[in-house]
Amino acid sequence: MPTERVERRLAAVLAADVAGYSRLIGADEEGTLARLKAHRRELIDPKISEHKGRIVKTTGDGVLVEFASVVDALRCAGEVQAAMTERNAAVPADIRIEFRVGIHQGDIVVEDGDIFGDGVNIAARLEGLAEPGGICVSARVREDAAGKLDLAFEDIGEPELKNIARPVHVFRVRPDRVVDAINTPTPPLALPDKPSVAVLPFTNMSNDPEQEFFADGIAEDIITALSRYRSLFVIARNSSFTYKGRAVDVKQVGRELGVRYVLEGGLRKAGNRIRVTAQLVEAETGKHVWAERYDRDLADIFALQDEITEAVTIAIAPAIADAEQQRAMRKPPGSLDAWAAYQRGLWHMSKATTEDNARAQSFFQRAIELDSTFSGAYGGLAMAQAQGAEFQTRSLAETLGSVEALARRAVALDGTDAEGHSLLSHALRRRGDCEGALAEADRALATTPNLSSAHHMQAAALIFSGRPREGLAALERSVRLNPRDSQSAARLNHMAVAFYFSRDYVATIEVARRAIRSYPDFPLPYRWLAAALGKLGRIEEAQKALEKAIAIGPVSFEMTVRQRVPWMRPEDHAHMLEGLRKAGWTG
Repeated sequence: MPTERVERRLAAVLAADVAGYSRLIGADEEGTLARLKAHRRELIDPKISEHKGRIVKTTGDGVLVEFASVVDALRCAGEVQAAMTERNAAVPADIRIEFRVGIHQGDIVVEDGDIFGDGVNIAARLEGLAEPGGICVSARVREDAAGKLDLAFEDIGEPELKNIARPVHVFRVRPDRVVDAINTPTPPLALPDKPSVAVLPFTNMSNDPEQEFFADGIAEDIITALSRYRSLFVIARNSSFTYKGRAVDVKQVGRELGVRYVLEGGLRKAGNRIRVTAQLVEAETGKHVWAERYDRDLADIFALQDEITEAVTIAIAPAIADAEQQRAMRKPPGSLDAWAAYQRGLWHMSKATTEDNARAQSFFQRAIELDSTFSGAYGGLAMAQAQGAEFQTRSLAETLGSVEALARRAVALDGTDAEGHSLLSHALRRRGDCEGALAEADRALATTPNLSSAHHMQAAALIFSGRPREGLAALERSVRLNPRDSQSAARLNHMAVAFYFSRDYVATIEVARRAIRSYPDFPLPYRWLAAALGKLGRIEEAQKALEKAIAIGPVSFEMTVRQRVPWMRPEDHAHMLEGLRKAGWTG
């Protein structure tokens, strides 16, 4: 049977879309569509025809065009972008339609008038790298256009392109030859040894110039708040505010300031309401890590400024932590530095399984070997050892001594590190010193009031010192500060304990089951589930939970039930045994 012949040819492929199209449609759907149609009818389609291009297809805000010549594609794109600059001159910035263009020359497959292949895919990825009003091209396009067009090309390296296996050298097109970045490259600043972020001045998108100071104030306050996090490297205001009033490319900002993350945002006022938007972007890839919108009444402007600053700070600190873990997991183990080893340790510890906990300890130990002055690595190892006591055969006394020694080492290395004091609070509480644990948690919160782990450790100390309702309130603050906490297995378990000690057995069952659904190999919630079901007389369900508690964590069960751990008061231990005996435990 003859094989159907596939039509292939070499072509210059142009992909374009509208920057911020979803935002524009959300603000004014009809107006945006009308303006886009006018630009297509009056400018874009005629220019494509003039330069012998073929429109392959349109997709809402985008267009895919095939050219026989790289020169024709670049001329068309350059003239369209220049004309759009003129057309937008009198248009308010928040409603401007600005196109992003990517051009690549490569082999394409033609089928029923449509085109496919790497040539198309790469052009689409280059479009995503372009600035609003800008053009990005591959090295092949630049080489073929050399000497034929009066354009400058800025080298932006070989950024990772989604779903493109091979590296692609990318250049940004500049319309003049004031600077040719190929010949005069500016070396990027080296990244610090911990997560780094630059907070750009927020854009005032209102017609009210009075809101300019408010926009600046929010950015300044966020810089100050983030600077309190010892785990972050935050660029000072004087550097990040040099970008005020400029159309910026976050990748360029990342190179120029030497940061991994860029926070940018805007403000719009309408009547007595104000809307603040913010987004956190990974500078190297342009990937959005986090974004949020805040709508508020404009009553007390300074109280509003404080509220939004706190909300943004609370959100992006854990977002950065999560992104760092994902970045570390993408690196092969042979190339790990101390920080990446630490991040991989956190990732494995969050899984709350025997195997992952062992791997977490090995990564934390590796981080210590790579950098013996890195306090976070000692803290991570201490937490993993404490969690490992729930799985392993290591004696409790040995574990408690090691955890406390590691915690004290972390604090000794950096006495101002709130996370270190939070960890020491954990170690002291497990030794039975709840007063000392509360004091260390207070020290952590005095330095960094928005540290979720400090609120969690404060909650644990309150719960096991006979103040479970206060502990629940502190846990709620911890959840609010970090809803994606990687240690939510421990947090959910503490919540179940607090409800049990408060005699709210229905709530205990609900939280314990939530913990089990997310962490089925973590033994502790089964124990509290069994005890609460036993107290409610639901014996058959209680027996099943008890069997799981013993089967999954026999060492932990022996340590906590048959004996009494130092951090549990005698009356609380007796209360737990009551429920477990009703569930069928006969020990």
